[in-house]
Order: sequence, then C-alpha cells, then structure tokens
Amino acid sequence: MSPLSIFCLVAVLATATTVCARGNSIRDNLKPTEWISPRELENTPSVDEITFEKLQETPAEEAAELVNQIYHLSQLSRKIEPSYAPSPSDIPVYTYTPTGQRVNTKLNQLVSTVQQQPHFGQQEVTIFITGLPQQKLRDAARANQKLIQAYLQAYNGQVQVQGGQDADSEQDTSSSEESSNSKQTKPSGNLVVIDLGAVIRNFEELVLLDINRVGAAIGNTLVQLTSQTDVPQEVIYIVAQGIGAHVAGAAARQYTRQTGNKLRRITAMDPSKIFARKPNTLVGLARGNADFVDAIHTSAYGLGSAARAGDVDFYPNGPSVAMPGTDNIIEASLRATRYFAETVRPGNDRNFPAVAAESLQQYKNNNGNGRRAYMGIAADYDLEGDYILQVNAKSPFGKSAPAKKQNSYHGIHQTSGRSSSNN
Repeated sequence: MSPLSIFCLVAVLATATTVCARGNSIRDNLKPTEWISPRELENTPSVDEITFEKLQETPAEEAAELVNQIYHLSQLSRKIEPSYAPSPSDIPVYTYTPTGQRVNTKLNQLVSTVQQQPHFGQQEVTIFITGLPQQKLRDAARANQKLIQAYLQAYNGQVQVQGGQDADSEQDTSSSEESSNSKQTKPSGNLVVIDLGAVIRNFEELVLLDINRVGAAIGNTLVQLTSQTDVPQEVIYIVAQGIGAHVAGAAARQYTRQTGNKLRRITAMDPSKIFARKPNTLVGLARGNADFVDAIHTSAYGLGSAARAGDVDFYPNGPSVAMPGTDNIIEASLRATRYFAETVRPGNDRNFPAVAAESLQQYKNNNGNGRRAYMGIAADYDLEGDYILQVNAKSPFGKSAPAKKQNSYHGIHQTSGRSSSNN
C-alpha cells in the first residue's frame, strides 16, 4: 500500500485547518473542509490504485477532481517524501544523426555516445525530457513523435524517424505539420531525447519521483557534456514535459552549482503538480534556473499546475482542466507538447500570438488587445508575467497558422471546467 493511503485519513481529520498553500492549484488557499468532505475522502483511492490508463479513460473533470484530491492530501502532511529515483543506467536516451537515424543509449552513456558523432554540439543542442510513458499512452507517443519530427525537420530538413511510422494517425494533419521535401546539407542542431517517461511506469512512481535526485543525475551529465565534448552551455536548450519540467529545473540548478554557469533556456510543457518533497528543500522549476524559462500550461487544474513556473507563463484558453478538442487530462497535458511542436516546424514559429492577461475573461474583455508575445519557440527572452491566448481544437492549433486545406473548422473558445472567478 502506498504511503498516501496510510496517512491521508489521519492527516485530514487531525488537520482540519488550512491547506499548506503552495500555489499549485486553484484550491490551495481553502480549508480542507471546503474542498473535500469526509464522504469524498473515504472514496478517494490511494495512489497505487490509480493508473495512467484510468486517467486517460476518465472524463477530464472527474479525473481532475481525483488528482486534485490526491495532491491536497499529499500536502496536508510533510510525511510524504520522494522515494523513487531510477538509475541513470536505466533511463533511455536517444540521439539522432543528420540522416535521421536514431541512436539508442542510456543516460550514463550519453557523453561517450555523442563523442562518436562528428560535429555534435557545434550548433544548438536541444534536450527533450519526457514525462509520461509513451509505451502505455498513445497520446504521449503521438505528442513525442510530433516534437521529434519537428526538430528533425528544423535541424536536418527531415521528418522520417527510423524505426517506425508516425505515431499520429489522425487525418487532420495540416500544413503546419506536413512533411517537408527540403533537405539541408548540414544540420543546424542536435536533438537528444531523455526518455524519463519510459521509467515512470505508473502514477505512484510519478507521485513519489525524487525530482532533485534525478535532476542532479541529468545535471551531472550536462556538466560532463560541456567539459568533455566542448559543447558550450550557451547552445543547450532543454524542453521538458510534465514532471520532466521540474527535473529540468533541478538539472539546471545542479549544472550551475557545478560550473557557476547557467543554461540558456528551459521550456516547460505543462509542468506537473509536485506531490512529494523533502522538508526545507527547494524543488521544482522556477525562474532563474536558466537564463530564460518559459512554461505552457494546458492542464493547469488537471494533471498540470496553475502555479507560475518561469519568467513567462502561457495559459492557452486561460487556466483550465483541459484544452479544446481533448477528452481527458492526459491528452490535455500533452497538448502543450503538440503546441510547442507546431512552433518548431519551420515557418510556424509565430502561430500562437498571446496577450498579457491574468484570465481568459480579462483577455476577452480586452478583445485580445494588449502587449503581444508568441508562445513557443519564438518567445522573446525579455518576456515576463502571464499571457493568455486562444487555440484551435484541431491541428493547426495556433490561431495564426495557415488555413487548413479543403476542410475548415472553428476552434472552441472557452475555458474548460472553471469559472472566470477562479482564474
């Protein structure tokens, strides 16, 4: 039985005062009796009874309530500490050659692997840290494949990934996600995928993940990468998904501790809630972890978090449980990866114009007017604060994307499941 299932009932009955406010959810400032009743508490399953598959099959609102209950129960006691840390020798890593060939390795072998690749690190090095198991979740496989293909197209002029077809079998692929026939003679960057999601096999392991320990292992690998392969830290760019975003923050802090230098940029794609933490220990992604930190929140009241995580935080359709066109919080969380992937494709970097605002209602009241910025890879490094934008329900997701060929549609313009007073 998981630790949460042991202590949560006692914690709630003994601590019916105020929730430890950490800013990770809309209900953080409420009393326990205001957001969960004894009857609801009795019916709340323990984390070892929750599966990713169940969350994927459950309607978004219902799954969000369940995750939020588990999250708040975890915050009522300081007894839940992170206890799961996969070994670097168990974390799969993939690199890609200029011809699109995938090279499989492990985190502890990454440096020796790239040392055998000519010209590695002479251009931008993007490190993609996954946060959900694509082996179990088709939505994760699809989103990850889209991002990988986008980078291969941007860096190498290629979209074909060795070893399988595109994981996305949707028929709505647009000009924003179409294959490019252009071929570059010289790669303009290198892609490294740290598949952390592959070793987060169930929801309990996600809840109990030792973010700082795993992040330190990745950070130490980055130190070796810059010291042993002459890759300057200025070209390293981390894009990270879900709980992987917080691991990226820990990795960047470890890198700074070891070298005195900061990494260039971290982009968080729907940073998750943090369930387990050690007392008096900094954990999680935050501004200052890199020269520039930006975050895209697509399931802020579901699997993700509404808490600010960067210099600039983007909230498509306002802080929401889910996104237009998504049915569950897994798919909603992964929309951040799909949105970002769309901007990586050449010519689509400004598909997602956003405006400084604190809620979708404020955005609508101003008719979308205000200081404008672009969500995604083209985000300016001097941006600060919260930005709101509206997105389409299907690809192309960006409102400024080229029109879809032959078949038109209208995006759904609404928040998902929370009133504007809660934004």
